[in-house]
Amino acid sequence: MRWIEDMLWELTNSDASCSLKLRAAYLALRTDRQITMGRRIRRGWFRAMAALLSIAASGPIFAQAPPAAPRFVVVLDAAHGGDDAGARLGSEAEKSYTLALSIRLRSLLMARGFGVVTTRESDATLEPDSRALIANHANAQACISLHAAESGSGVHLFVSSLAKVQDTRFLPWKTAQAAWIMRSLSFAGVVNSALSHATVPVTLGRTALPAIDSMNCPAVAIEIAPERSTDAQGEASLDDPDYQTRVADALAAALVEWRSQAREDRGQ
Repeated sequence: MRWIEDMLWELTNSDASCSLKLRAAYLALRTDRQITMGRRIRRGWFRAMAALLSIAASGPIFAQAPPAAPRFVVVLDAAHGGDDAGARLGSEAEKSYTLALSIRLRSLLMARGFGVVTTRESDATLEPDSRALIANHANAQACISLHAAESGSGVHLFVSSLAKVQDTRFLPWKTAQAAWIMRSLSFAGVVNSALSHATVPVTLGRTALPAIDSMNCPAVAIEIAPERSTDAQGEASLDDPDYQTRVADALAAALVEWRSQAREDRGQ
């Protein structure tokens, strides 16, 4: 009985719109408590509960926080792994380089409020279909497949070469990306802009991408090569810390911009 009385008094003083009903219930309960400990106690309890039910039926007593916005999920796919070492990058295997970059980029994105799913967290062998399955199961809003090479300069940015098709309810597994080509091209444009802003040279291309071709989300593959200039000035190797930081920060900035565009499209 006492806890009901206390609750009614707190609500009476916290919500002006229902204070009259609550005050009446509070006074009735106090009166019944002071008169006797018999049936009137139960009567006061029922009257108090009736008042609470009446108020609950008329609407929420307290202001409710707005629902949290759904998390923006990004998939990071560190290429190669396990039995597939990838290219040789000096003394390092490509599989190790891409995994380290994936972990670094994951930290940057999580600090910016992204939901991040990685296709691998260790030196594990992973088939293209398994990578696509992870991305599709995550219901991702973007996927970046990470590669590295000693040839070329800067970042090679690829989109699937599949021809565009109209979105359908059931997408063929090996060509699922065809329904997302236009979104992937838009995503590639955002990534290109961020890398260029960070003064990282970018080469754009389209090619068959076995894992990405089966993904049903905007997806790109990037291949990071050493930064080379035509005048042999300001070159940076793959293991140059400043170069790695510029590339990782640019990719994080691109995803922040991509998320902003997506929210604008949804009117959030």
